Amino acid sequence: MLTVQQLLDAKPASTIWSVAPQQMVVDAIQIMAEQNIGAVVVMEGEKLVGIFSERDYVRKGIVQGRKSKTTPVSEVMTPNVFTVSPRMDISHCMQLFSQKHIRHLPVVQDEKVVGVLSISDIVNSIINEQASRIEFLEKYLSE
Repeated sequence: MLTVQQLLDAKPASTIWSVAPQQMVVDAIQIMAEQNIGAVVVMEGEKLVGIFSERDYVRKGIVQGRKSKTTPVSEVMTPNVFTVSPRMDISHCMQLFSQKHIRHLPVVQDEKVVGVLSISDIVNSIINEQASRIEFLEKYLSE
């Protein structure tokens, strides 16, 4: 099974999209729409202080009647962020996604965010790994 670092290395884009806690929700939503991503990390300088996702916007923003142009991200973000390290196995990530009902995991090394994984990154990785195994076994059996 792959490590988080191997999966990060294989990702085409290595940009970590972030916002500051005092930025308005509309700024975060605009970044997410432009980059076609479901979450941004919330940073105070180099320090991870939260994560803001589409779910946060719907559950803590829209449903509660908050306006995206006047609501700071800090009011609707998830402050207690689950993180993983680059040397963890991706099966650990799958367990976190499943047990904690989350879809995004910041990757932290030496207290610095070095990447963000989504549940689709993990699922696609597992699918590709299984396809490779099937291909290998089919070749092995046909010889």
